[in-house]
Amino acid sequence: MNKPLRKRLKNWLIYQFILGLIWTVRRIPRPLAFWLFRSLGLLAFRLIREAREKTLRHLHIAFGDQRRDEEIRQLARQVFRQLGLNAAEAMRMPNLIAAGLQKHVRFIGKEHLDRVYQRGKGVICLTGHIGCWELFGAFIASHYPLKVVGAALYDPRLDAILLAERERAGYQSLPRDASGTRQILRWLKQGGLLGILIDQDTRVDGEFVDFFGRPAYTPAGPVVIAERTGASLVPMAIYMNDDGTHIVEVRPEIELQNTGDARADRLVNVAKCSQAVEAFIREHPTQWVWMHERWKTQAANETSVSLEK
Repeated sequence: MNKPLRKRLKNWLIYQFILGLIWTVRRIPRPLAFWLFRSLGLLAFRLIREAREKTLRHLHIAFGDQRRDEEIRQLARQVFRQLGLNAAEAMRMPNLIAAGLQKHVRFIGKEHLDRVYQRGKGVICLTGHIGCWELFGAFIASHYPLKVVGAALYDPRLDAILLAERERAGYQSLPRDASGTRQILRWLKQGGLLGILIDQDTRVDGEFVDFFGRPAYTPAGPVVIAERTGASLVPMAIYMNDDGTHIVEVRPEIELQNTGDARADRLVNVAKCSQAVEAFIREHPTQWVWMHERWKTQAANETSVSLEK
């Protein structure tokens, strides 16, 4: 079914705007690109009321008992500012690759990843929409064979650009469907790395587990795949420093619980994954997409699993 004319026109304008931004940001110096996109991020904070209010509300959920209202508002402004900076980096990916990613990105905890990669059973890179996640994919792919799991964007034209850029950066996207599942299993059997983001409320198999003190519907896919294949689950993320450099940090493998009670083990293991991603966000709160409705899905009489911290 064709979309309404108004919707098609809106999507066309967004597409053209993004094409213009990509063309511009790849032809200007990095400091100027940062200034432009930082300004766009702050302008978005002022003009896009719905996204601003969601961000403020979610930051209050996470930090309202620790920070004053004005501190929360300043944090929200920094979230939009940082989103702009990371968007600039994502659009400038060919420039970064040509200059050498090591010029702007540093590895921390690589030994954790090397240890499990050498087992040859595959590695699930557990992460979220933290920092410049497209740069994260390109950097990991420059060291290891990588594929990622992701849903298609709402506009096929934008999705085609994204997939082409990932291919150019040395890794591929796998769909969230039956064919994608078969490809995932084959890929891990070959010992490759698989990137999965679990920090959003999506229509996939999942569980309600604790996220910043509230039940959040969290994908169970990484746990199910790890249990089925023997692949290791390793939390990692990228974040930008104040000087414009990035850190890719890898933390120790998540040890899955296996008591023989499949239901209880699944809940605990999904909670472990959620806690690992939350830990990165707590440490770098301006680097996450707080405008996402993380706690949107709720089930009647549903209790979540919370681990001791």
